Amino acid sequence: MKTIAISIDEANLAAIDRLARAARRGRGQGRASRSEVIRQAVGEFVARHRKREREESDRKILAENRERIERQVSALVAEQAEL
Repeated sequence: MKTIAISIDEANLAAIDRLARAARRGRGQGRASRSEVIRQAVGEFVARHRKREREESDRKILAENRERIERQVSALVAEQAEL
């Protein structure tokens, strides 16, 4: 794990401290650190970003293949209707 330095405004720092205190009470353990709260937040941010990238990639693939997919769906529906 690497140590970094960041600048953060007072309002967000106070919010981080509140979250750390709440996590500490919820776990019934010692003090949750600011670092833990920030690591979790960054992890969630990265996961959301990766999900958006995958979804965008999927949308591009669907858009590029829309006509072919529509033909295949029509053929499948027609085949099912004959049964």
